[in-house]
Amino acid sequence: MPDSSKREKLRSGSPTNNPGETTGISAGESQSSPENQSESFDSSKMRKTKPGIKRLLLTLSVLFSFILGFPFLLKSVEIYRSPLPFKYMDSLSSVIESEPLLFPCRFQAVFLGFSDELNDADKLGFSIAERMREVVGHDQACGSCRSNFTVSVSLETEKGCMQSNNGKNGCSWQCGLLKDNDFDVKWKDDEYIDGLLENSVSGSQICADSKGKVYSVIVVKKDEEVRAVVGKHRHGWIIGKVSEAEAVERIAEIFVRVFMNGGKEEGSIHGEFMPVGADGRVVLSFSLLNSNPHDWIYDWNFQRVNEIQLAPIVEALAPLANISVESQILYHTPKSFFSYWDDQRGAYIYDSKDLPFFVNSNEWHLDTSIAAGGRSKILHIVVYIPSAKECPLLLQLPNGEISMTNGFISPMWGGVIVWNPSGCSGHSETMREARHTIPFKDLENIAEVFMGQLRQLFGLKSESLYAGPSGRVNLLTSERGFTEWELDLLARQHTCFNLQSCATTLGSLSRLVQSLPRMIIKDEIGKQVQYSLHAANFARSNATLGAYDDSAVLSRQARSLAEDAFFHPSIMSVSYYSFEHCFAVYSPFFLPVALHVLLAAFKEWKRYKQEKLKYLTWKAKEVTS
Repeated sequence: MPDSSKREKLRSGSPTNNPGETTGISAGESQSSPENQSESFDSSKMRKTKPGIKRLLLTLSVLFSFILGFPFLLKSVEIYRSPLPFKYMDSLSSVIESEPLLFPCRFQAVFLGFSDELNDADKLGFSIAERMREVVGHDQACGSCRSNFTVSVSLETEKGCMQSNNGKNGCSWQCGLLKDNDFDVKWKDDEYIDGLLENSVSGSQICADSKGKVYSVIVVKKDEEVRAVVGKHRHGWIIGKVSEAEAVERIAEIFVRVFMNGGKEEGSIHGEFMPVGADGRVVLSFSLLNSNPHDWIYDWNFQRVNEIQLAPIVEALAPLANISVESQILYHTPKSFFSYWDDQRGAYIYDSKDLPFFVNSNEWHLDTSIAAGGRSKILHIVVYIPSAKECPLLLQLPNGEISMTNGFISPMWGGVIVWNPSGCSGHSETMREARHTIPFKDLENIAEVFMGQLRQLFGLKSESLYAGPSGRVNLLTSERGFTEWELDLLARQHTCFNLQSCATTLGSLSRLVQSLPRMIIKDEIGKQVQYSLHAANFARSNATLGAYDDSAVLSRQARSLAEDAFFHPSIMSVSYYSFEHCFAVYSPFFLPVALHVLLAAFKEWKRYKQEKLKYLTWKAKEVTS
C-alpha cells in the first residue's frame, strides 16, 4: 500500500520526496543530512520548544493563596493584649525601696515661765533636734518621719518673746496667747488645758506646706511635781519644776516616742498588722451570742450604740478604710472548752491558755453579709453570754489576776467580750421567763472595750499611759476612739504599707504578663494599672507635702486598683493557651494540605528548570552548528 510504504521509508530515514519534488535548498547552500541531525539531537537532554509556565503559575498561585491566608489565620487566633507600662510597673517597686517615703514632721516647743538666762531659742532648737536624732537612731519604721523633721522653739520670758529662725516660716507660735487665760488656776484639769491649747495653738499656727499639722509641746515651769500630758489633738504639755536639760530630754522623747511612733517602744509593728482588706474595705461584724437560750435570751439596742459610739469611729477612720457595720444575734452557741468553779472568787474561771479554743468555728456561724466577700476584711466583735451552768464566767490572766475587760483579741480576726447578766449567779427563775435586753449602760461599757480592742488591732496602745526613760506621760483619750496625732500616725503607716503592697502587686503582674505572651490582657486591666500608677504617684507627692489623709486615701486606691488588675477574672481565661497548644490544635487541619501544596510547587519548579535547561542546551547546540 502507498501509505504503508511511505511510513516504512520514514522509519528507515529515506527521503519521501518524489522525483519531481524540489528539496527547498538552493544551490550553493550547505545543509547536513537528516541522518546527521538525528544523530546530534538527544531528546533526554534537549528540546526544541520553550517550556510553558501555565502549570507553574497555577501551582504557585495555590501556594501564594496559602501564604496570604496565613496572616489571617494568625489574626483569627490572636490573643488581645492591652499595652501595659511595664517600665513604670517594674520601676515603682525599685523607687519605693531606693527612695523610702519621708513624711515631713513639724515640731514646736514653747517654754513658759523660765528665767531670763534661757534666751537662746536657736540653741534650744538645735539641742532638741540632736536629741531627737539620737532617739530615732537607725529606726527604719514604715511611715516614720525618721530624720525629716524640723524643730522650732519659742521662749516667753519677762523680757519678751524669742523665736528660733526656723520657726518664722509660717509655723510660728504667737506669744502672749496663754497670759490672758485662767491658766494658773485650772492647769490640773487636763480636759480644760487640752481645749485651751487647741483653741490657742490651732488658731494661731498656719503652716501651709505641712497642711497645718504641727506638733507642739508647751513647757510651763512651776514649783510643782512634774506632769507630762499629751492631749487629743496635736499638742502636749509639761508642767512642773524642770530644768533646761530635763525639758529637752522630755520634749525629744514625746516628739519621737509618742507623736512619731504612737507610744510603742519598738517604733514599728512587723507583718501585716493593719486589718484592712486589699480593696480598702473593712466590715465590722458584731454578734451577740446566747450560749443556751433555754436559760435566758438577751437582745440589744445595737442601732443606738451604732449611732452614738460607732459612727464617730467610722468617720475618724474614713481616710484609712471604707468601714461598714452590721450585727446579728445567734442562739445555741456553746464554747468548746470547760471552765472550773473558783470558790474564792465565786465565779467560773477560764484561763488564758483556753483562748485558742474559745471561738467555736463549728457552732458559731459569724459571717453575716455577702458584702464582706472578696478581698474585704471582716473584723468580728463577739459578745458572749454564758449559760446558767457557768455564770458568771471570768477570764484569768497569766499573772493570776482577773481581766478588767473580761475579753481578748485575736489578731487579724477580731475580739471576744464575755458579758455576764446581773444576778445570774443566783440562777433566778424570773430571768428565764421572758426575753431580756442588755441595759444601755452595759452596752456603753462593751463599746468602750471594743474601742480598746480595735485600737490594738490597728497597732496602737489600749492603755492611756506611756512610760518612757524620762518619765510617765498621760495620754488623753478621744470620744472617737483615736486622737488626731494617732490618726496621723495611722495615715502615715497605711500610706507606706499600701504603696509597698501596690508596688509588689504591679511588679508581680508585670513579670507574669511578660512571661506568658499568650495571656489575655483586656483594656480594663490596662486602665486599672494606669490609674493605680497615677494614684501611687499622687500619694507619694502628697506624702512629701505632709498631706497625710490625702496620701492615705490615694494609696488605698492604688493598692485596690493593683489588686483588681492582678486578680481580674479574664486574666486566666479559658482562651489562654500557649503557641504549642495552638500549633497542636490547627496542624491536623492545615498541615497535610500545606505539605502537598509545598511538594507540588517544589516539583513543578524543579521540572520547569529542567525543561528550560533542555531548551537552552538545544539552542546552544543549534548556534554552534
